[in-house]
Amino acid sequence: MILLDGKHIAAQIRSELRTEVEALTANGRRVPHLAVIIVGENPASVTYVNNKIRACQDVGIEADVIALSDNISQEKLLLEVERLNANPSIDGYIVQLPLPEHINETDIIRAIDPMKDVDGLHPYNVGLTAFGLPSIVSATPKGIRELLARYDIQTEGKHVVVIGRSNIVGKPMAMLLMQRPYLALSKTASAALGDATVTVCHSKTRNLKELCLTADIIIVAVGQPCLLTADMVRKGAVVIDVGINRVPALATERGYRLVGDVDFKLVSKKCSYITPVPGGVGPMTITSLLQNTLQAYMMNNSQ
Repeated sequence: MILLDGKHIAAQIRSELRTEVEALTANGRRVPHLAVIIVGENPASVTYVNNKIRACQDVGIEADVIALSDNISQEKLLLEVERLNANPSIDGYIVQLPLPEHINETDIIRAIDPMKDVDGLHPYNVGLTAFGLPSIVSATPKGIRELLARYDIQTEGKHVVVIGRSNIVGKPMAMLLMQRPYLALSKTASAALGDATVTVCHSKTRNLKELCLTADIIIVAVGQPCLLTADMVRKGAVVIDVGINRVPALATERGYRLVGDVDFKLVSKKCSYITPVPGGVGPMTITSLLQNTLQAYMMNNSQ
């Protein structure tokens, strides 16, 4: 079994991004600028945002946090989105999810300028992805694609089972892998990814175990601890665990520990490659956000 080390690969990519940003400033251009809107003080969201800001600082991308009260109205949040859309110094921005229940997430995402949508969630970018056209690709699927490429894991002709049909991971992941091959995102990655046969499973799938046992690659993104067990994985399969769940652990200082959607201890004994939690997909998602920010910067400053 080989561990798909997202921390290590993310560090490689950030080094490459740092070089690109330094080249921009050496040529007299300003650095890319990312903004993050966070509504409320959800502890997990605060942690994610802090990690994103640190990552930006690491590669030289300017970053701002716009912290808003959890009782802000949808109308006022939309005004903040419109303000960022109109600000020429902001190359890309995200609205950290989830949002409070009284705010319609779809309305907020649709209000984001697609050219600044560095989370890759706007219907315009998702539509381009579905058509196999150049787009700002959803950050987590993009990170997974890059991780597979860097480890030279081919997808052509493979059966990929995606467990989860979210707009953030499941649907765009399936679209990416079923397309005609996307060339690897970086010069150091050798694999071209696509041409897979993709099965998308979800809470209503009746024969989940049987489908998983036919898979060459399994990608799990449902937010359910240890959903994928060893008896669902055939020997030699590649397993990508997107889940990150807090489970009680009274013996720890924090009172909880982080686990994925995969029973790592037992599944890792059967698969050829597997991502850890934490340290697998998470760092790749944040790094993809940085790549998307630089991409948006280049698109919006092409003149």
